[in-house]
Amino acid sequence: MARFTSLADAIEECIQDGDSVAMEGFTHLIPHAAGHEVIRQGRKHLTLYRMTPDLIYDQLIGMGCADRLVFSWGGNPGVGSLHRLRDAVENGWPHRLEIEEHSHAAMANAYDAGAANLPFAAFRGYIGVDLPNVNPNIRHVTCPFTGEELAAVPAIRPDATVIHALRADREGNVLLEGIVGVQKEAVLAAKKAVVTVEEIVDDFGDLSPNAVILPSWTITAIVEVPGGAHPSYAHGYYKRDNAYYIAWDPIGRERDAFIAWMKENVLDGGPGDFARYAKAGDRP
Repeated sequence: MARFTSLADAIEECIQDGDSVAMEGFTHLIPHAAGHEVIRQGRKHLTLYRMTPDLIYDQLIGMGCADRLVFSWGGNPGVGSLHRLRDAVENGWPHRLEIEEHSHAAMANAYDAGAANLPFAAFRGYIGVDLPNVNPNIRHVTCPFTGEELAAVPAIRPDATVIHALRADREGNVLLEGIVGVQKEAVLAAKKAVVTVEEIVDDFGDLSPNAVILPSWTITAIVEVPGGAHPSYAHGYYKRDNAYYIAWDPIGRERDAFIAWMKENVLDGGPGDFARYAKAGDRP
């Protein structure tokens, strides 16, 4: 059952060195505040899962938190490359990063298989493409009923999943609305789940047709962190901070600039006031 706690305590309890960790959010509700706490606590040798690793994974990789990345697209959306990710893969700085690339469909199905406690996902895909030639975890199985050949990938079962959501009620249930990705499946597939939320409320009120409710028993820790998705957006709370994504490119491009920014804004700055950042759009 979910318990309400501080961000530092939630990360300390749920993420240890060497763990496999998913931090999901598809453009919307990306858990930046929680990712910064992982960096502050100096976690190492992580395997990171994410369908669309962007700035927070660039920061985690650049700070040496990850040994391995399993993903289906990586970049600074609308801007260009993730320079810390590229530096780790191409030059081994701060150390070599192992990568395993998949399609979005493969990742979504792998989370779904993990949530269902299955060993692998089978789906129609990877037909006429080269990715299986460089990823040995893309294989094929034959349907025992039709004889059709299907793609197969290992289920994703993280040691911990971290997401940001809109609201939690006082019973520990969590609400996501707006564009959602694989947050529900990633939470259900994980051994532990940390959820940061914009606010804690007595009840959720009227719900939209696409609302997702994660019941309390699926969650380990809930932390109230207003603005905790900034610079991504939170539906009904704040918009995407496009200037932040643009400003990140020169910061992430150079090692010294990156280290200086991380020291000032994450390591020495503490948790910071994400609510202020989200409202003002003033970082970097």
